[in-house]
Amino acid sequence: MPEYKHEFSVDMTCEGCSNAVTRVLNKLGGVQFEIDLPNKKVCIDSEHSVDTLLATLKKTGKSTSYLGEK
Repeated sequence: MPEYKHEFSVDMTCEGCSNAVTRVLNKLGGVQFEIDLPNKKVCIDSEHSVDTLLATLKKTGKSTSYLGEK
């Protein structure tokens, strides 16, 4: 399966928030990602479905939305 880069908006306000995102994504596995804390965005390179990635990011308790493919 091809990998896609997906961009998500996550309401992160501090390093603790970005650490929570890092933790849930590492637990999911099979992902490479970049966190843009100042712009509250997470770009994920993965074969996982958007629904899976969104559900995983929502485990942080932060407001999360899908912005589209990058």
